[in-house]
Amino acid sequence: MKLGEILYEPGGPLQHAYFPTTAVISLFYAIESGMSAEIAGVGNEGMVGIFLFMGGDTTPSTAVVQTGGYCFRLKEAILKAEFGRFGPAMRLLLRYTQGLSTLMAQTAACNRHHSIDQQLCRWLLLTVDRLPSNELVMTQELVAHTLGVRRESITEAAGKLQRAGVIHYRRGHISVLERAGLEAGTCECYAAGKKEFGRLLPDGHAA
Repeated sequence: MKLGEILYEPGGPLQHAYFPTTAVISLFYAIESGMSAEIAGVGNEGMVGIFLFMGGDTTPSTAVVQTGGYCFRLKEAILKAEFGRFGPAMRLLLRYTQGLSTLMAQTAACNRHHSIDQQLCRWLLLTVDRLPSNELVMTQELVAHTLGVRRESITEAAGKLQRAGVIHYRRGHISVLERAGLEAGTCECYAAGKKEFGRLLPDGHAA
């Protein structure tokens, strides 16, 4: 899947579920003005398409590939049939859905009460956790769009991290140099979300 590829659009039909392996997918919610922000990210810890087995035929959010890579794609009928067996797959999917709901609630609270510096650190940590390396192919403009803030705010926050030696930024690429610096700069939301996913998912994957 390529960066920027749209998997779902609001109100559109849901025909497949996606299980990322190396790709990262962002779930965006838009308001009437056209402004939008990420409500959750999905990587190799989860799947995109929970509405397929939750009883809804459409989704109000947009699913966009944030980081290009690979995933498994499963047809709607197969996913529903497996979910309907009421076995291990159903229990795992429901636990993941609980974790995703917690992540969405945390994101809403974090965006409201924590600084942009903290939000950027949290988002960088969540993204790096889902990648095989510490290198992100991402522009500051796209980061700003993801967090729903002005680009100038991201430029200022990223500049602080770069001057501190925590990240290195060049056009379209962000390299995490010192993870401990990000962990020191983020809010409690990152650790809380990681703990919840570790509790719910048997392999210990954190969001």
